[in-house]
Amino acid sequence: MNKQQIQIISNSVGVMTHQVQNTINLFDEGGTVPFIARYRKEATGSLDEVQILDIKELWTKLKDADKRRESIIKSIEEQRKMTPELLNKLQNSYHLQELEDLYLPYKQKRKTRATIAIEKGLEPLAKVIFEQKEGNISVRAKAFLNDKVLNIEEALQGARDIIAEWVNENVEARNVVRKVFEREAYVYAKVKKNKEQEGAKYRDYFDFNEPLKKVPSHRLLAIRRGEEEGFLSVTISPDEDNALGALDRIFLRGLPEAKKEVETALTDSYKRLMKPSIENEFAGLSKEKADVEAIKIFAQNLRQLLLASPLGQKKVLAIDPGYRTGCKTVVLDAQGNLLADTVIYPFDKPSEAQDKVLTLSEKYQIEAIAIGNGTAGRETEDFIKKLPFKNVPQIFAVSEQGASIYSASPIAREEFPDKDITVRGAISIGRRLMDPLAELVKIDAKSIGVGQYQHDVEQNLLKDSLDSVVESCVNAVGVNLNTASKHLLSYVAGLGSAIAANVVKYRQENGNFISRNQIKKVARLGDKAFEQCAGFLRIQDAKNPLDNSAVHPETYPVVEQMAKDLKCTVKDLMTSSELRKRLNLASYVTPKTGILTLQDIMKELEKPSRDPRKQIIAFEFDSNVKKVEDLYEGMVLPGIVTNITAFGCFVDVGVKQDGLVHISQLANQYVSDPNQVVKLQQHVTVRVMEVDIARKRVALSMKGV
Repeated sequence: MNKQQIQIISNSVGVMTHQVQNTINLFDEGGTVPFIARYRKEATGSLDEVQILDIKELWTKLKDADKRRESIIKSIEEQRKMTPELLNKLQNSYHLQELEDLYLPYKQKRKTRATIAIEKGLEPLAKVIFEQKEGNISVRAKAFLNDKVLNIEEALQGARDIIAEWVNENVEARNVVRKVFEREAYVYAKVKKNKEQEGAKYRDYFDFNEPLKKVPSHRLLAIRRGEEEGFLSVTISPDEDNALGALDRIFLRGLPEAKKEVETALTDSYKRLMKPSIENEFAGLSKEKADVEAIKIFAQNLRQLLLASPLGQKKVLAIDPGYRTGCKTVVLDAQGNLLADTVIYPFDKPSEAQDKVLTLSEKYQIEAIAIGNGTAGRETEDFIKKLPFKNVPQIFAVSEQGASIYSASPIAREEFPDKDITVRGAISIGRRLMDPLAELVKIDAKSIGVGQYQHDVEQNLLKDSLDSVVESCVNAVGVNLNTASKHLLSYVAGLGSAIAANVVKYRQENGNFISRNQIKKVARLGDKAFEQCAGFLRIQDAKNPLDNSAVHPETYPVVEQMAKDLKCTVKDLMTSSELRKRLNLASYVTPKTGILTLQDIMKELEKPSRDPRKQIIAFEFDSNVKKVEDLYEGMVLPGIVTNITAFGCFVDVGVKQDGLVHISQLANQYVSDPNQVVKLQQHVTVRVMEVDIARKRVALSMKGV
């Protein structure tokens, strides 16, 4: 990577060039984003994960441009058309679009109107016309008549076709038209003939236009979906006269007769060649931008969901509600292991159901009850709350989003091969209450039910983004090495699925790990993997208390030296703030351990292995509201935010149909981003604005409540 490329990344991310270079060096050495962000702050200058990811993304794009540049240079050289000037331009172009523009005249083409005209010998005439210095074009055209060119008009048409292609392949011309598109282009959508009824859900776009630069991502994705499904015709176009005017200013400069021919060629070039090409570019760019915005919202929601408050290690009775087939009920120990499962019928056999729940609760000393929030969830919750428990457990409604996906997955079959999908679903609900992150990593993030238009965006980009979020969350929280599933371990920096499976296998064969160093004995877990993963793994009750902290093993000697200097143990140092206050951090700075790392160590010693997630709070819906028909305009209700989109948020008020709080109803002031006001699973108070029972739509407001 050369200095110019480093500068491009530096300018784009808004950081110093040495920070970019050092970060790329760390990636080259096999560094992961969580490790670099957490343990290499001196090298990066304390860049956060977002900045490091941005550097990685741009670095990848520039490497792709390098590969494409090599391919283009090779192709032009093979054609023996390379010039020093062109080579210099190619070597100093770092964007794919710019490279493709330079390559366009040399691309192998199928037969075009211009190539046919060239074969007829009309290229010299085109050059004469294009220079616009000839006063009598018709006379010059006569010289080009032959058995393939029968008259003057045919000669002029051929020359114009050649000029049209030259203009289309001119880098400056394409760039000025792009600027017109950037400033002025509109998105136009029309319903296709006889598709009005079938495509009724796209009615808002049957006769639609909006400036491209102002179209919000959710609207553009909806339009593109309507086009994909065959209901809408979509075009992107600026004012034609302005685009042609921009081309005229570049190329029209000579004598009237030649100038008129060039003007005609310009119009043809724009309409037939350049506009369709650049329209495709802008369709792709706008879709890419909409994808990025939609994926960003999805990623924000996923992060909030994964970092939702955990109940922690408590004995849980979990219920997957149902009317006809009963409520699947399981008991989990504090580590999430299945102890018992049964079925209760609280609506058909309430007395029997009561006895079963109370017996299980007493026998296993249940501390909390998790109830799925799907069909019959509210009714099951009401039934449970009325039971005469000796020791009343906490009762929680738990989102079922994705539980059915997990139940039928290979992961669930592997974990519980002798249980059917209904029992697996109840287990997932209980475990999700205990630790949402550990359970949700087993489910394809797209199936969790947050975000917008996730099936319309570029799927590889979506997967990469969501995987980064999961990896970030897992490493931010840390993982218990002796209880984590291989699916959770696979997201720990430096591990991956194969090594994670080996970790679990080693644990099964040799018992619990007693130190971080012991994981070096795991198959295929080498020094680099150990470096990357060790700081994110936790071992409770380890002989070395630092093994249950975020202090990295590479800095254990520093902490041990601190304890030695204070004539105390490492454990004393971790429990006594008075001892830590006596330390002069500057005296422990070394070439390998800087002040930023030492400050992080002090924070970790103060609260070792602290879970960054908030404490869980039980939530209760309005007991008078069970179905949409119970709602009326003006009603004020408690609710839970279940999804956040670019146009607002959805709130569950306990009627099985989430209501929409439009972005204009989130607050009394203007809101540009719903995430500024609400977070996923936030407890909110809303007012019912409108209830449309036929369409199952509920409009809510948070203004003034």
